[in-house]
Amino acid sequence: MCLVRPFFLQRYKKLETRIKNTREEFAAEVKRCRDIYEKKTRDYGTSWRVLRLPSLTDQIFIKANRIRSIQESGVNLVGDDFTGEFVAMVNYCVMALIQQELGGNGEMELPLTRALELYDKHINRTTELMFNKNHDYGEAWRQMRISSMVDLILMKLRRIKQIEDNQGKTLISEGVEGSYMDIINYSLFCLIRLTEDANQQA
Repeated sequence: MCLVRPFFLQRYKKLETRIKNTREEFAAEVKRCRDIYEKKTRDYGTSWRVLRLPSLTDQIFIKANRIRSIQESGVNLVGDDFTGEFVAMVNYCVMALIQQELGGNGEMELPLTRALELYDKHINRTTELMFNKNHDYGEAWRQMRISSMVDLILMKLRRIKQIEDNQGKTLISEGVEGSYMDIINYSLFCLIRLTEDANQQA
């Protein structure tokens, strides 16, 4: 017993250190996404409020599908990396969560402070979900390939599209909210991995 307990204690401490690092990295990527959301809101207002949920879902699908297509073909004609696509998926998912809360018949043009307040509300809820799952799964995402996380995002999108086609009715599954939140978290994990890769190459 004396030999076993120190082993597990040491392992637990290492996990806690990795989780602390994840919190810091996650916060940095959330800030990146929020900054872009804020700048675009200053430029365009909340014009996205006109989009229905299926339209937002399709926008996210386009981004994820482009990444997978380039991963499979190895050809990137546009030339930019995947960072912008993952940031866009995070922000489109937050917009979808806001749309779900406000509905499509309310105020179309939100004041900047209100738009940021709603963004923070939904990203904070999503972040808390990530921390809880990450603790239970023991940082398993760090062993996953970015391509696998893209596949999971596409799977979540197909589930959302099916639920939307069924007019939101499900027999046993959660609604679309949980899937949007999962896509945000997978996208942020991918951004962390891309940032780590860029830093290693620098």
